[in-house]
Amino acid sequence: MMSDFKEWMKVHQARVQSVAERLLPSEDLVPTALHQAMRYAVIGGGKRVRPLLVYAASEITDGCKDVVDLVALAVECVHSYSLIHDDLPCMDNDTLRHGKPTVHIKFGEATAMLAGDALQPEAILLLLRTGLPAEQCMELVRLLAEASSTTGMCGGQAIDLSVVGQAISYEDLQRMHAMKTGALLKASVLMGAMSGQSEFISSDLLKNLKEYGEAIGLAFQIVDDILDVTEDTATLGKTAGKDEKNDKPTYVSLFGLDRSRQLVVEQHNRALDALCSLGLLQGKSKHLADIADYIIKRSY
Repeated sequence: MMSDFKEWMKVHQARVQSVAERLLPSEDLVPTALHQAMRYAVIGGGKRVRPLLVYAASEITDGCKDVVDLVALAVECVHSYSLIHDDLPCMDNDTLRHGKPTVHIKFGEATAMLAGDALQPEAILLLLRTGLPAEQCMELVRLLAEASSTTGMCGGQAIDLSVVGQAISYEDLQRMHAMKTGALLKASVLMGAMSGQSEFISSDLLKNLKEYGEAIGLAFQIVDDILDVTEDTATLGKTAGKDEKNDKPTYVSLFGLDRSRQLVVEQHNRALDALCSLGLLQGKSKHLADIADYIIKRSY
């Protein structure tokens, strides 16, 4: 069964890559350096977890693949923008991302900043091209904007920067990562469902998908904290041990490896329970369950 998922994952990773190559502004379009940097950031690699969540959730509501492609790429554009900005000298000051030089190392700090800025409206333009009914389209825009806002990624990053070198509670750590990492993962799930046929979109469905999204968002961050201390730079494709070096609070620094792994299992179970509550686990939500399994297996 996992081999089937790996094939599904490979197909959809390639799909979003192809869509990005086709729809992002061309490298020879003025301003060329800016467009080259944008494409370098988005097309250059990564696990594509967020687009995969969009595709998987859209299966529940029978989303049209051409429409879902646009939504998946929009989410990946916003994720890529956040990585560009996170890596800047004024933030985490990192030089490696996806196994290659970060955007500001490759293109310079000013172009990197602009590339991140430009990918945000690019994502909105993609959503406006879906041709979905106005109510669904506006909800897609709202979900993406909220996940990127001061209640989402930007707010989480601000808190992250403010607590360097400080001891914080589990509740505060959880809140920070629910905003910084979890918000866009949760939005990816909800946006995938919202990309489909309106007759299949219900309040109960969205409620349980929100619960699933929150759970895998936390699991994903805890796993990242674990991998930061258990894997090397070559395996991660980014600088290993960075959090400890920068004295950032993490799940591992608060609880140690064993308890952190237990927390991952708890969130994994929470995610699967949310799917089971709709009776979907063996049906159209199968790939959402597979993604939850994929996330947890990264920590072992």
